[in-house]
Amino acid sequence: MVLVPVGTVISSLFVPAGDVWQHLVETTLAGLLVNTFWLAVGVAAGSALLGVSLAWFTAVCEFPGRKFFSWALLLPLAIPAYVTAFVALGLFDYIGPVQTALRTWLGPDLFWFPDIRSRLGVIIVMVLAFYPYVYLLARNAFLTQGKRSLEVAQSLGFNRTQGFFKLALPMARPWIAGGTMLALMETLADFGTVAVFNYDTFTTAIYKAWFAMFSLTAASQLASLLIVIVFAVIIVEQQFRSRMRYAETRQSAKAIPIPLTGWRAWLISGFASGTLFFAFLLPVMQLGIWAVGVVERDFDQRYLEFLWHSLLLSAFAALLTCTVALLMVYAARRCPDSATRGAVRISTIGYALPGAVLAVGIFIPIAWLDGWLSEMAMQLFHIETGLLIQGTLVTMLIAYMTRFLAVSHSPIDSAMQRVTGSIDEAAMGLGLSGWATLRRVHLPILKGGIFTAAALVFVDVMKEMPITLMTRPFGWDTLSVRIFEMTTEGQWEQAALPAVTLVLAGLLPLIFFMRQTES
Repeated sequence: MVLVPVGTVISSLFVPAGDVWQHLVETTLAGLLVNTFWLAVGVAAGSALLGVSLAWFTAVCEFPGRKFFSWALLLPLAIPAYVTAFVALGLFDYIGPVQTALRTWLGPDLFWFPDIRSRLGVIIVMVLAFYPYVYLLARNAFLTQGKRSLEVAQSLGFNRTQGFFKLALPMARPWIAGGTMLALMETLADFGTVAVFNYDTFTTAIYKAWFAMFSLTAASQLASLLIVIVFAVIIVEQQFRSRMRYAETRQSAKAIPIPLTGWRAWLISGFASGTLFFAFLLPVMQLGIWAVGVVERDFDQRYLEFLWHSLLLSAFAALLTCTVALLMVYAARRCPDSATRGAVRISTIGYALPGAVLAVGIFIPIAWLDGWLSEMAMQLFHIETGLLIQGTLVTMLIAYMTRFLAVSHSPIDSAMQRVTGSIDEAAMGLGLSGWATLRRVHLPILKGGIFTAAALVFVDVMKEMPITLMTRPFGWDTLSVRIFEMTTEGQWEQAALPAVTLVLAGLLPLIFFMRQTES
């Protein structure tokens, strides 16, 4: 399932260039490369800077509100980046309430006000959406270093600032690199945010080549370039991490937070408050204001259909993906040979592939299969079957499963580690075997991991935009599709109601995660 779309997309590199592809090369390809490069660099650098600084302050320093900010700074993960994007445009654009109020107070000449519809605006929005990936991993690294590392730095004559840059930061580099890599992969895969800003990258170009220029071949060739970029980033990151060797000889004692007083404490508290305000509180408040204004008009039968389609797709995708992940984990446990482990590893790389790439890579072979089945039915039975798989939920569910299999595999595989050989031997001693062991012994132990995996996949599918937009059956609109349609027309208020629903859905796994980490 993973290799077929990857192979399909990569093979398009060897297809002769058509007129559409030649037009793209001559007019837009260079701009796509430049835009994608600066967007990736800006988001990676900004997410690392913001995430690491907040992680250090909340893990090592004591300041007003530290315990609150330690978990609250993860809340922006609940908001899809494209939701933050259209809220930012609605607030800070030329005709938005912020600039309108400033022109009323300060006069019409606001030459100093930054243009939100710019490369910098896209980067800032994505940094606010993706910095929690770096924050979560970096904070864990700083917490696990313990006070022994800080004592070593002081014994070497370093002050706190020098100890951070010369000892704590280098020791946390693998975690920081991992979080930055996640933010970078999300940036390369993003479609909704750049579409809202009308900032052309490979994902928007793939969509336009397919649905505006009606050239699936050109879309596949663009997707092949994007997948080459993604794999190049993965290889560079793996090479970078393979040279790192950081370890502690034994478990460090938990560090006592460094108390900060005076203006420094309040400055850091203000920095954390400002980040939380712009990344979570402001978007949620503005969405609430817009939603209240349109709820009487928009909360109708059509909206309920959007909601029902989203819930149904998410439930089916979660069920399918978790079932396949459970079978994979069970197979790897029963047959722990190198071939099985390699197959499992390959099967879980789909999360690294952008949704637009998967949509193209899965649609092409399914279209070929549909054509072949139709031809065989005509030759053998003289029956016109039409499209059997294309334009159905099957295509969407296959794409969802391919992309989010890694999300469900990780928690189920972690839960499977608790099923030891002695548990199986005890079950056999009690007369259980085969399906009875799975049903009465393994599943109760795996239940927590399965529910976690299902919740993560459910929320990810609800928020997924490019796969849904490109592979959905005709008329099968979801909440994310509704947001895309309304934001494309600049109707921010009409996009608020489905966006609030997605934010509430995104809060569920975060609440579960926080409860797990506190227990």
